[in-house]
Amino acid sequence: MHAASADPAAPAAGRTDPPVPGPQSAGTSPAGVVTMVGSALSNQTGAAIGSLAFPVLGPLGVVAVRQYVAALVLLAVGRPRLRSFTWPQWWPVLLLAVVFGTMNLSLYTAVARIGLGLAVTLEFLGPLAIALTASRRPVDACCALIAGAGVVVLMRPQPSADYMGMGLGILAACCWAAYIVLNRVVGRRVPGAQGSAAAAAVSALLFLPVGVVVALRHPPTAGAAGCAVAAGVLSSAVPYLADLFTLRRVSAPAFGLFMSVNPVLAAIVGLIVLGQRLGGTEWAAIGAVVAANAVSIAAGRR
Repeated sequence: MHAASADPAAPAAGRTDPPVPGPQSAGTSPAGVVTMVGSALSNQTGAAIGSLAFPVLGPLGVVAVRQYVAALVLLAVGRPRLRSFTWPQWWPVLLLAVVFGTMNLSLYTAVARIGLGLAVTLEFLGPLAIALTASRRPVDACCALIAGAGVVVLMRPQPSADYMGMGLGILAACCWAAYIVLNRVVGRRVPGAQGSAAAAAVSALLFLPVGVVVALRHPPTAGAAGCAVAAGVLSSAVPYLADLFTLRRVSAPAFGLFMSVNPVLAAIVGLIVLGQRLGGTEWAAIGAVVAANAVSIAAGRR
């Protein structure tokens, strides 16, 4: 996954797009490692806390709140000059907004059905696929086979299999892949973080009527609203701001290599926070996907 997961345009599950690392990020500082750990844990913990609000708000309501929080953070950081945008700048921003919302909604709905660890693992296939298909190295072909074997194991027929949840995880993966491609287009056409900020704002506007309907049909309790806001802060605001710090101190390959452990962290957080237990077979499948990503990045650094 050296081309995409190491690419700053490949965010962790559901997060917004981190900035491109500067020339000073040639190594890996201890502060950068600590920040990466905190960012990854914050992202997965936010998703777990957000799922606690599902019984009241449902995945749709929680994602709506997440989109609002992400828009507030990115608008404050990016400060887009919307009136100066031309149509060649607007159309990828609008597509990015739709993909951004769909990615988070499909992921959170998958989390509600199949659990955090499996949902994040399936979503992670998006950037992994982009990286592997862009490479012609034999080692990446082997990595693709390893990851594919892991997916076959995760999606194997069994009495308790939730194929709708798995399908939503795959949809999230497709959206993440599209998100990476669109972010690259937006990054070339719109300066700084203005494109990401504009996309987050449009996505939040699209979810505004959704949030109103959900609130009217299912009045949120203080606890549910707090969990949804916490999900937005921990999974959008904290990771984005952490990446602003991290990518100035950590090389892009090191950043991508560390991001490969997110499915494992998601499974651990799901176990601790939500009590979602996985069997040995599921852990092995998650390990296969993570290993495929790590090997691809490590081989690309040589």
